[in-house]
Amino acid sequence: MGFRRTSIYKSAAELRQMVAPGLVTAAGLAAVRSNIRPGITPLELDGIAEAAIIAAGGVSNFKLVPGYRHTLCISVNADVVHGIPSTRPLEPGDIVSVDGGADVAGWSGDSAFTVVVPDPARPELVAARQHLSDVTEQSLWHGIARLARARHLNEVGDSVQGYVEANPAPGSDEPYGILTDYIGHGIGRSMHEEPPVFNYRVRQKGPEVKAGLVVAIEPMVVAGDIDTFTQDDEWTVTTEDGGDAAHWEHSVAVHSGGIWVLTAVDGGAAQLAPLGVTPVPIP
Repeated sequence: MGFRRTSIYKSAAELRQMVAPGLVTAAGLAAVRSNIRPGITPLELDGIAEAAIIAAGGVSNFKLVPGYRHTLCISVNADVVHGIPSTRPLEPGDIVSVDGGADVAGWSGDSAFTVVVPDPARPELVAARQHLSDVTEQSLWHGIARLARARHLNEVGDSVQGYVEANPAPGSDEPYGILTDYIGHGIGRSMHEEPPVFNYRVRQKGPEVKAGLVVAIEPMVVAGDIDTFTQDDEWTVTTEDGGDAAHWEHSVAVHSGGIWVLTAVDGGAAQLAPLGVTPVPIP
């Protein structure tokens, strides 16, 4: 999915326009999350998301991507991102990443989460996959917290990588892998805009963090090697070694008063509080 070139800084009025699609995106993903269980299919979850987004006053912006016909990308186990919703029922113990977005009045929201389907028969597998998801989620929040005080955008990747490196799998000395071929992005009129948002350290500073910057931060973390391939469907990205994957994402706005997580109902307050950051609603 390519980037659209446009100004990376929005006006105050444009930032206000981005609140609604963020909340509609959150509503769609919340509906999906509450329905994930053994036996349900990703295609059924896709329908649930579409209905929730429409009911909240939006449309799927994933369907606006040329060649893509679904509301969500749902990636299971070794699939990392861009998984096409299938008719294969979810099984106990599956690690499932759900990525979705909504368009409201020509403005976009984009978010993703990962869950592990309960499996009482395999507690060790569930624990290992849950740890991978938890580390990925917390790396996202550490990146968002860094954005709140950063001077340049690429500081975000430093915090994401730092958290992942500090929290390997239990009993392992090797950190999880962070995908480098797939990164976050700016967001606004289009779901994918400039600038790129790296989930790892780079030498360049990146653009200045100032009012009007809106980005989708989305670490994609794997239990093994970071090498991937694209399936024959030309969308689904899968780890070459079959290792598990997790994906978390939020759209975040920087404004004159601070930051606001557009795709979290509380603006990210609950998750950012332990990190010393208080998000401020967009005025």
